[in-house]
Amino acid sequence: MKRFLTAFGFFALLVAAWHWACVQKFWSPVLVPSPESVGRYLWESALDGSLAEATLVTMKRLLAGYFIGIVIGLPVGLLTARFRFLRDTLGMLALGLQGLPSVCWVPLALLWFGQTEAAMLFVVVMGTVWSVVLATQTGVRNVNPIYVRAARTMGSRWLHIWIRVIMPAALPFIVSGMKQGWAFAWRSLMAAEIFVTILTGFGLGHLLHYGRELHAMEQVIGIMFILVLLGLLADKLLFSPWERWLHHRWGTDKA
Repeated sequence: MKRFLTAFGFFALLVAAWHWACVQKFWSPVLVPSPESVGRYLWESALDGSLAEATLVTMKRLLAGYFIGIVIGLPVGLLTARFRFLRDTLGMLALGLQGLPSVCWVPLALLWFGQTEAAMLFVVVMGTVWSVVLATQTGVRNVNPIYVRAARTMGSRWLHIWIRVIMPAALPFIVSGMKQGWAFAWRSLMAAEIFVTILTGFGLGHLLHYGRELHAMEQVIGIMFILVLLGLLADKLLFSPWERWLHHRWGTDKA
């Protein structure tokens, strides 16, 4: 409760400072709208259902591309960790492509798939898979060799060692890579939705784009607020419990 009140007080202070700056007219309301106008937009878009519909469309795209990226990235990361040839080739490719900005995939997606949902999915997968590959590879490579030797001494063999020893020991690295992949997937999808025009199924990125085109800054800031909120919810509901369980499992949680 103390942490919640601290965070609530901090954000309330930010909103109050924002409101005071708007009242003092430090900037034009066309460029930076007041908190009231942003709240009014969010309320009206929530009532007419456009905000919920756009959020649902975006989350469907994000989850689909993210899980495909995980399904591809995990086995590829295990293979690059196991075989030196793949690590020196495919692993090096993954390292280079991870640093590539997500927006760079959008022109290729448009040329290959056109303005379709497949283009969206491709961009999100490309934003996710390389982080998962590198995190899995790093996690497996950093497993203490003593664990593997002890398992072999007690009669464990290849498949059992991978499933019961290597994967659990590498799991903290893998979860960190999945968390990073989630962030990259968000950025990739927003870039795709801003640049790819879909006649049906408009998402949050489209609302952000149209708010910019119409100079409706309350819409732009309102959608940005929703994106930040969704990111915080994903961290608190999905990744933080998993990380706490891992710390508890390995005895590294703080007293």
